[in-house]
Formats: sequence, C-alpha cells, structure tokens
Amino acid sequence: MTEVTSTDHPEDHRFPCDRCGADYRFDPKENMLVCDHCGNSQQISGGPWANAKLSELDFDAAVAENLPLTEIEETRVLKCPNCAAQVEFDPNTHAAECPFCATPVVTDTGTNRHIKPRGVLPFVLDERSAHGAMTDWLGRLWFAPGGLKDYARKGRKMQGIYVPYWTFDANTRSRYQGERGTVYYITKTVVRDGKRMQQRVAKVRWTRASGRVARFFDDVLILASTSLPKRFTDALQPWDLAALAPYQPQYLAGFRAEAYSVPLQDGYDEAREHMARVINRDVRFDIGGDQQRVHNIATDVSDVTFKHILLPVWLAAYKYRGQTYRFVVNGQTGRVQGERPWSAIKITFAVLLGLLVAAGVGYLAATNQ
Repeated sequence: MTEVTSTDHPEDHRFPCDRCGADYRFDPKENMLVCDHCGNSQQISGGPWANAKLSELDFDAAVAENLPLTEIEETRVLKCPNCAAQVEFDPNTHAAECPFCATPVVTDTGTNRHIKPRGVLPFVLDERSAHGAMTDWLGRLWFAPGGLKDYARKGRKMQGIYVPYWTFDANTRSRYQGERGTVYYITKTVVRDGKRMQQRVAKVRWTRASGRVARFFDDVLILASTSLPKRFTDALQPWDLAALAPYQPQYLAGFRAEAYSVPLQDGYDEAREHMARVINRDVRFDIGGDQQRVHNIATDVSDVTFKHILLPVWLAAYKYRGQTYRFVVNGQTGRVQGERPWSAIKITFAVLLGLLVAAGVGYLAATNQ
C-alpha cells in the first residue's frame, strides 16, 4: 500500500487510565495494561477487538485490492530520511529520534494506508531484561570497544518495536522429472610407484525417475521490513508462532509498531522461493537412491492465504565516534544480534601479544637445542 493523504483521521489507539487519565502501557511481565502514574492495572479484554480472531486472508483478493474495507486502516507514520524506516507515532508526537538508526527526525503529517495486522506476538521480556541480554552479549565480544560497552551499560533506554511480517499458507502439488543414481564399484588395476595394484572405483548408474509430491505450507514467515539487515532479523529466529494472539492494539500500548515496507506481492515471491527449496528437497527424497538429478519441477499452487503479523523486538541504536551501532533482541526469547564493533587498539594489542609469545617460544626452542 502507498502513502496517501486523507480527510479521515488515522486510528488513534490510546488507552487512558480510568482512574487518573494517564496513558496505560502494556507490561510484558504482568501481561496486562499498567498505569505508571497511579499504578492502576487492567486486563487486555473488551472493546471492539474483544472477539478478534487469528484468521487468514485471501491472497488473490488482496492483490486485486478487493479486501473488505474493515481489513484496511490508516496510521500516522514517521519516515526516517536516513534508513527509510516507517514507524507509527501517535498524533501528539511532533519530533523524535529514529529507533532504527538514532537519526534525529521530524515527523511528517501524512498517513499510511495499509492492511491491518491480524496477529501479534506480545512482548515477554521487559526493557530491563532485554537490556541485560544485550550487555551480556556485548560483554562476550572480546574485541568490542570498551567505550561502547560502557556507553551501552549506562542504561540508555531501548525501544520496543513491533516489526511487521507476512505469513503465507498454500497447498502445492508438484510433478517432477529427474534421475536416480545408484552407486556401484568396479575393481581396476593401477600403477603406483612402479607397482601394479588393485583399486576399487565408485561409479554411478543413472536411471530415469518421475513422480509427484505434495505439501501444505503453513505460516511461511517473511520479513516485511527493510529497516534492519535481514541477517539480524533472520538470526533472531525461531519465533514461537503458536503463541500468536489475535491483534488487539492494547498490546502496542507503550510500544511502537513499524509499518510494512515490503509489499504483499514481493513478500509472496520470497515465500515462493522458500517453498521451491523445500519442494526440491521433497523431490530428491522421493527420487531416492544414492544420488539425485532434478531436471524439471512443475508446481501448482492453490488456496494461498496470508496474515500481516507483528513480532516483538527490543532495539538499541548507538552513535559512537561517528558510527551507528544497532543491536536487536528477540522480545520473546532474549536472543541478541547486532553489528559487531571492533576495537583497533585491542586488536593491535592482541597481535603484538601474539608476536611476543611466538618470539618467546621460538627463543626457548632455540636455546634448548
């Protein structure tokens, strides 16, 4: 979906405390809404989302832009001029720092029209736990700059971001043609060092093979964001998608949500590449034998459905000596990934120490001869 301007107001998901009027936030430890001002708490229930269901949407209808209007929403977003991240903000926010790259930005006043989330994986780790996981991870990086470690440990707040993903379901039926290889051995005479000897040599006998395989793909997970390097987000897996809850905006209270920047069709194309690799593996298993050659696979795909879901990530972006370092923590499991910083001083010291040790060993070896 493209960014549009509209006379309608974007959806405002604020949850004022019924006791003091301050905003609630979702507390991962308590799994409920908590007011930091007066301590009041409230279960996540009720409202127009009380009967929400974690159901699939028809892919063909979405591509043809024929989804019901109830599946579309508009939200106000910030678009970072540095990394192009699109993050949702409430209407009262007029300036902020990009949580993905720490670039100071001023929010625009446009709205983003997009497919509503169907599911959300609520945060399990709170900010303190995520910060501890990140500093522990940094502490294990021997050659990281000490100043950056200290800077991170001083407690600069991390940002809780719900990152957008697509999931795809599909039925596939594939016809294939290939060859099955059976290994056998022959004995041949060879000459080595002037001597004749017998040697067993492996050969492969190839026979034609063809057949059919079928597979149902459930929840093929595709990142719908381009704000973070894919190697970071891929390394945060696995995600326990069985814990997905039907989308309720209360889970986002106190957090931010990133708008998807990978269009649905592009996400499906990537999902098809994943499916093709799995089908190829299925075909090789079906061919059997010791080796396989796959010449052709023709796949019929049907009943394609999808969901737009939000997964929890704690994010820290630090500017240190002119460089931006980003660290991400899986908000469900605590798994950490990030840009590995290097300290030239520590590396130089380690190299010099290694040379001194090598020289010492060489000296002792020479004196003992």
